[in-house]
Amino acid sequence: MTHEQYLEKIAILKRWAEAYYLYDNPEASDEEYDKLYHEILEFEKKNPLLCDNASPTKRVGGLVLDGFEKASHIARMWSMEDVFNTQELQDWIARVKKTKEDFTFYCEPKFDGASLNIIYENGLLKQAITRGDGSVGEDVTENIKTIASVPLEVAYDGLIEIRGEVVIRKSDFEAINEERLRLGEPLFANPRNASSGSLRQLDTAITAKRKLVFYPWGIGKNSLAYTRLSEKMDFVYALGFLKPPRMIVTKSLNDVLELYYELIEKRDEIEMMMDGMVIKVDEIALQEELGYTVKNPRWMVAFKFPAIEKVTKIKSITLQVGRTGVVTPVAEVEPVNIEGVVVERATLHNFDEIERKDIRQGDSVVIIRSGDVIPKIVKVLEERRDGSEQKVVRPTNCPKCNQELLDEGALIKCQNLACEDRVVNAIIHFASKKCLNIDGLGDKIVEQLFANRLVLEVKDLYSLDLEALLQLEGFKEKKALNLLQAIEQSRHCELNRFINALGIEHIGEVAAKKIAQRFGLAWIEASEEEVLSIEGFGKEMVQSLKEFLHVNKDKLIELMAIIEPKEPQMQSVIDSPFTDKSVVITGALSVSRDEIKKELESFGAKIVSSVSKKTDFVICGEDAGSKYDKALALGVSILSEEQMRKMLKGIS
Repeated sequence: MTHEQYLEKIAILKRWAEAYYLYDNPEASDEEYDKLYHEILEFEKKNPLLCDNASPTKRVGGLVLDGFEKASHIARMWSMEDVFNTQELQDWIARVKKTKEDFTFYCEPKFDGASLNIIYENGLLKQAITRGDGSVGEDVTENIKTIASVPLEVAYDGLIEIRGEVVIRKSDFEAINEERLRLGEPLFANPRNASSGSLRQLDTAITAKRKLVFYPWGIGKNSLAYTRLSEKMDFVYALGFLKPPRMIVTKSLNDVLELYYELIEKRDEIEMMMDGMVIKVDEIALQEELGYTVKNPRWMVAFKFPAIEKVTKIKSITLQVGRTGVVTPVAEVEPVNIEGVVVERATLHNFDEIERKDIRQGDSVVIIRSGDVIPKIVKVLEERRDGSEQKVVRPTNCPKCNQELLDEGALIKCQNLACEDRVVNAIIHFASKKCLNIDGLGDKIVEQLFANRLVLEVKDLYSLDLEALLQLEGFKEKKALNLLQAIEQSRHCELNRFINALGIEHIGEVAAKKIAQRFGLAWIEASEEEVLSIEGFGKEMVQSLKEFLHVNKDKLIELMAIIEPKEPQMQSVIDSPFTDKSVVITGALSVSRDEIKKELESFGAKIVSSVSKKTDFVICGEDAGSKYDKALALGVSILSEEQMRKMLKGIS
């Protein structure tokens, strides 16, 4: 993922969050949101210096809407880390066991509703606050008093925060939607959406009619002397709060998995909507020792349920061309509602996948809302075929520009730099920080230039003039001059940046540097054998480069004449313990990873992104995560930043 793609995904995630938290009108499924959220989070972990401070991952919960009084939680309301399969659960358990080998699991269903914090003082209900951003939420005290399962008084002298989920039973949800249909009002997408909307009604009489239910799942501020979470929750239930239909306290992972699969099996029977199971460390002392990340407690996870499947029919198959030219087939399907989300399109991934599953236009298929931005087809119902279905033919020419496509088997790509479907994103990539770093040439400006037919391919950037820019909306002289200056300054860039900027499939920042260092400005004329001889280059990379040059050679010669990239300077390498060693850098260090990378490269290290048996060293900072775990499992040498510097001390 590029930085520009990351910013695009943040914009999408913010829009989805606003639709969900502010307006009770979700635009994406939970699984779509989770998937995009974790793509963004993964990028931020790998690129801490490129993190957007306004990223939704920096929030603990949702957003606060003006209309209710804002109120602060006494103790912060944290979000949970999500795990989606048994391996991810076992990885979390392994992290806990680094602190203490022997501990107890506390497990219960994860109801899908609206999170709430209820504060009692000296036995009386004092305040009820929505999650909000985890520190500040909305005061919905008057609405909460209408919920029968929330006691107005409890037998506890002192201050206590009781956290839980406000939900609507499925039968009550259906009755609400029937009434809204009768009144001509828009329907709620799902029970969770109805819970959130009902909780935040300005008219408490409407909230009272909605039959909301409150299930506690935790405690914030309290002075209870119990040593286990299970004991604290038993105390809460004794105060008059509802218990979940199933929960266990166990030391056995088998028991945990047994409950998980039991809840999945009974998912339709249980009256409350569930989207997973919550697993917590039961021992309070161990919880405190494990502590928190910036966003999540380290002592709890949400083990999410598998996606929901539905049957629909493929109406047609369309082809999309992405920034790197990859042609992706997409199935246009008969609309199907999957838990409140109307699905009309599904990814087919690639043509090898179509052939493997024998997917045909007109097929009845099982579609899964799997967490991808576009849902996917998991099975063809061949027994429903009537002979009218049509096989999907692998394209040989680009659906947009009609240029010859590169067929790599799994991937089919348009290599034409001037292809309209890829040109906007290609220019955005070209101007990005790690490529030509053209300041001020962001996504919206590129789209504006393209829409006004001023820039139809990369070379057109260098023929822009002041008069043309001043005709555009939002452009005044200073802004236009700054952009023209930034474009001019991108000339004579390093050759490796130029090659990386071209967006060649499989040729990223590291590969571009190797090509530039090996061949210099004659890189366009390098033979297949010469490129294949570069360390780390495989046939797929070479074939992609060959096809790209075949389609774009004349354009590249012209572009290089315009930009005049510089021959790379051969960096002198200082012999050290890291010379010719494969090194992975992970975690938060005293300086940026880029600085560490440059320093180690000056000592002859080969910096790689993932840990394998071939890795020689892993340099770890704080919150190293899965790379640390993998290095440990593979027996790779793990060094702190301090140990690394000791090894380099005295070398010059």
